[in-house]
Amino acid sequence: MTTLSVPLEIAGQIDLARKVIEQHLHGTLLAIHLFGSAVDAGLKPHSDIDLLVTVDGAPDDATRRALMLDLLAVSSPPGSDGPWRPLEVTVVARSSLVPWRHPARRELQFGEWLRQDLLAGTFEPPLLDPDLAILLTKAFQHSVVLAGPPAAGLFDPVPPRDFTRALADTVAQWNTEADWAGDERNVVLALARIWYSASTGRIASKDTAATWLLERLPAEHRPVLEQARAAYLDPENAGAATGGDRMVAFVRHARSAIGKMLAS
Repeated sequence: MTTLSVPLEIAGQIDLARKVIEQHLHGTLLAIHLFGSAVDAGLKPHSDIDLLVTVDGAPDDATRRALMLDLLAVSSPPGSDGPWRPLEVTVVARSSLVPWRHPARRELQFGEWLRQDLLAGTFEPPLLDPDLAILLTKAFQHSVVLAGPPAAGLFDPVPPRDFTRALADTVAQWNTEADWAGDERNVVLALARIWYSASTGRIASKDTAATWLLERLPAEHRPVLEQARAAYLDPENAGAATGGDRMVAFVRHARSAIGKMLAS
């Protein structure tokens, strides 16, 4: 893990989020780690702030609900005029990850896509999440300790076979246009990141993976990725997301190429 620092532009928001987390989980809190864009390739206009929270025991339902509701006050929806960036907070119990098993259990995940559900009183229960294999690998590669020990002092590295399985599980969710309608940019960039990881065994930022993949894509598929990367880097001046037949062709090509790499 590379030791980095908290970007100044989000230090105040992170401090508030940390206080909310400590207030609700103080009796079992083991660690808080900042990972993702904030400590890897740098925050982009719509980047989330990713926090991994590790506890010594699973929080009860009342604690989970209270924590998620209070996190709403220190997070803002993407593209809003609010004072904060979107938070994505994942809470895991160390006993569910050590010894490692796949898929691992997460106790809760807070994100802006859940805001309306949370305000309506709908709360996702703890669940087995294959994506934790990817999330924990990110935290191992690049993270900043906000509380507790480094990630390597809490968990064992995710086995490569389970990292590969998690990549395959993620790709498998995109089959038809209905699976990515309205979220084309994020799906294209996610496929670029998975392609990069399948090829290199490492994790890269969205724009880094997109740049890497553009050098390897057939010409007919590049416009879809170029538009998605441009919208990610400069959303104010981006055009409409590429959809229709071009998007379908890109997804099919990416799924096929990634599938072959993961199977080899």
